[in-house]
Amino acid sequence: MAELPERIRIATRESRLAMRQTEMVAEALRARHPRLAVEAVGMTTQGDRVLDRPLAQVGGKGLFVKELEVALDEGRADIAVHSLKDVPMQIAPRFALATFGPREDPHDAFVSVRFASLEALPAGSLVGTSSLRRESQLRRAFPALRFKPLRGNVNTRLAKLDAGEFDAIILAAAGLKRLGFEGRIRARLPEALALPAIGQGILAIEALRERGDIAALLAPFVDAPTACAARAERAFGLVVEGSCDVPLGALAEVRGDSLTLEGFIGLPDGTRLVRDRVAGACGQAEPLGADLGQRLLAAGGREILDLLARRSA
Repeated sequence: MAELPERIRIATRESRLAMRQTEMVAEALRARHPRLAVEAVGMTTQGDRVLDRPLAQVGGKGLFVKELEVALDEGRADIAVHSLKDVPMQIAPRFALATFGPREDPHDAFVSVRFASLEALPAGSLVGTSSLRRESQLRRAFPALRFKPLRGNVNTRLAKLDAGEFDAIILAAAGLKRLGFEGRIRARLPEALALPAIGQGILAIEALRERGDIAALLAPFVDAPTACAARAERAFGLVVEGSCDVPLGALAEVRGDSLTLEGFIGLPDGTRLVRDRVAGACGQAEPLGADLGQRLLAAGGREILDLLARRSA
């Protein structure tokens, strides 16, 4: 068995949410290993610096993890803390990825100063969201609403809402809860209306695969249902070429050893959308995710991806 390390340096983005998530990991590590020295290594990623364009136009999810992976490669950090939804479906073979703790609320949240729900918004209301996934599903359900890209950290987005720039904004419930803003949630969007991002609400730890001591340190923090859900959702995303410029989402629900996985692929304007679900055992999480992806591609998802590729060419 690998000897546990005496010190852990955690690479993290410097946003308030990322730092809070890093604190959560550090607190859990210290509680289990009181003599372990834990240090946060904050850094600003390209995804944090470029805020004037939708994420899909500036390189996608990988912009939030690249600098952190460089820190791991160069020995400036031992682990990196991510929101799993920000991690690309494929990472380099030299890195290992593990979930950390149980999943927080995976749903999207409706936040507004004046309105109680999406249904209460008058026609023409302006809704801010950072996600083509959300926009695709909500445009389909609420064609009378207007949508505008909204980038920046949680505090910045809330400030823009409070300043009257938007009638409502859509954020991940998990981030709001972790930052103590649960009171700002007016309504949670049910998965029947808006499937969340792959891995939404899940904390993930990345480290060099060769670090057996890190794997041993993190093993007790793996929550089996969360890990099962993550494997299924990411297997689905891998098949359907999940990225920020493809509106798609998935949610796995785990009860005991049973898994139900639902996913969708759509166009940003919501005019075309395919959705389906599969069920099985957690031991088959990856094959189930891959099967759902293939089913959606065959049901019209491939045509949607081809159309998106032509539009971006």
